[in-house]
Amino acid sequence: MIDPTGRRTVTFANPIFCAVDRPDVTGAASLARSLDGLVGGIKLGLEFVTANGPDGVRKVAAAGLPIFLDLKFHDIPNTVAGAVRSSMDLGTAMLTLHASGGPAMMRAAAEAAGSAEKRPWVLAVTVLTSLDGADLEATGVASDPMAQAVRLARLAAECGLDGAVCSPREIAAIRAACGPGFKLVVPGIRPAGTAAGDQKRVMTAAEALGAGADVLVIGRPITEAADPRAAAAAIGAGIGA
Repeated sequence: MIDPTGRRTVTFANPIFCAVDRPDVTGAASLARSLDGLVGGIKLGLEFVTANGPDGVRKVAAAGLPIFLDLKFHDIPNTVAGAVRSSMDLGTAMLTLHASGGPAMMRAAAEAAGSAEKRPWVLAVTVLTSLDGADLEATGVASDPMAQAVRLARLAAECGLDGAVCSPREIAAIRAACGPGFKLVVPGIRPAGTAAGDQKRVMTAAEALGAGADVLVIGRPITEAADPRAAAAAIGAGIGA
């Protein structure tokens, strides 16, 4: 499928991707199988991939759900381009890199992904949802999180990336800055009345979709529930998925 901007895109049956950030491949694969039909895909991050490597990713992917490989690549352009090519061999549906790596790195990643029909979404991480203005200031960034996220998302769009990862609070501003074809993948989703944990900028699933999110990344509200299937089903029912 090609969106109005000319980018090739993939679509998912359900906007919810469950973040399975745990080190044991057997448990992760079992959880993925149990969520089939209730979520659109599975996110695997640094903890899982460091513990299990590419073979672990393949074992979870065997459950049949699309994989969001959230490794946040950030290195020189040539190295990141190679990492993108390697990740595509795993059948990855989405992958991430840090927009703060700069234009040359992002362009190299977009070029490495190519234009194949099964090209993954190459997503820029803007400002981590665990950061607030004080955290940015401590690292020498004078902008508030909203302004910095919009700046980096716009740069990512100019470099040919498919979309960005942003907090729920930046959805509307980034959508306005980058247009309807720019994909927004949003963590920091918490059902009403639940603890925010280490996330500082959160929203409910319905609120985030209403603001313009394309994909919602939800971890602990599902994975730490007494019944993960029931939790995922309840969240899905709340957004009509």
